Amino acid sequence: MSQKPIPVIAIHGGAGTILRSAMNAELEQRYNQALSGILQAGAALLAAGAPALEAVTEAVRLLEECPLFNAGKGAVYTEAGGHELDACVMDGATLAAGAVAGVTRVRNPVLAARVVMQHSGHVLMIGPAAQDYVAQHGIELVDPNWFDTPERLAQLQRAQQAAGGAMLDHDGATSLAKDAAEEAAPLDPDRKFGTVGAVALDANGKLAAATSTGGMTNKRVGRVGDTPVVGAGCYANDRVAVSCTGSGEMFIRAVAAYDVSALMEYAGLSLEEATRRVVQDKLMRIDGRGGLIAVDAQGGVALSFNTEGMYRGYARVGQAPVFAIYGDDGDAGDGAAS
Repeated sequence: MSQKPIPVIAIHGGAGTILRSAMNAELEQRYNQALSGILQAGAALLAAGAPALEAVTEAVRLLEECPLFNAGKGAVYTEAGGHELDACVMDGATLAAGAVAGVTRVRNPVLAARVVMQHSGHVLMIGPAAQDYVAQHGIELVDPNWFDTPERLAQLQRAQQAAGGAMLDHDGATSLAKDAAEEAAPLDPDRKFGTVGAVALDANGKLAAATSTGGMTNKRVGRVGDTPVVGAGCYANDRVAVSCTGSGEMFIRAVAAYDVSALMEYAGLSLEEATRRVVQDKLMRIDGRGGLIAVDAQGGVALSFNTEGMYRGYARVGQAPVFAIYGDDGDAGDGAAS
């Protein structure tokens, strides 16, 4: 009889041009504290016997509540000066999934995605109708201004003054930090992908994934990326759980999250090999920048990205969390941690 793997959770807070030169010590500490605290909270749930779906939902909810990341509070602005939020959750044991897209008043889109999964009989609901539905099931709605932060507004103004194109959140904040020493994400806001996510394996060997985002700075109203698309930005089955962050259109075209599972199942690749194939080969062929986190049924963890950095980490029950920001951080760098 094989021994059950130790429960584990992994999280990400976006990928992009994350530069040490643009990160001051105080801001770096804030990111590290956020990553560490959320990993510890998720691991504590798993240690208490919580299912993987509960652990990833709570981890992403905490990421949504943290204005350092582009999901929930601190979400980036659309071209019209508002916020449109997307999220997805998936239970690997049952293949049940729920997602919301283009919501503007849901405080925690990941909780809304759970409601869609558990109560609606649907997989994806969008816009005001989704908000009304999840509110009927107790999900908190807030004034759209609740998501505002001065740092994100500065990113929008910079994007609109520059070229008028959409910016990927973590890429643009590096320039802001350099230019004005503002308390913005130390990513170049022109080349940062500000999705958050979590994947977990619980004590019963079950897997789950959750992903949430505010999208891209100055994005076209109505644009939806990979985050709420099952198989693109979020996927879980009984083999692997995956959460992605990156140039959403490319991750959709590559069906990136599901492709990790397909390479493991049909090509016999290991978790590390499958994630590297998707992130470093298939996505790069179509200029797909970003990364993903994944956990397999044996408790293996992959944290793979093709950008200069990715906010990331993992925690096994009973062990100290491992977390990192930059591409040259070895212990939680690109690749897998067994």
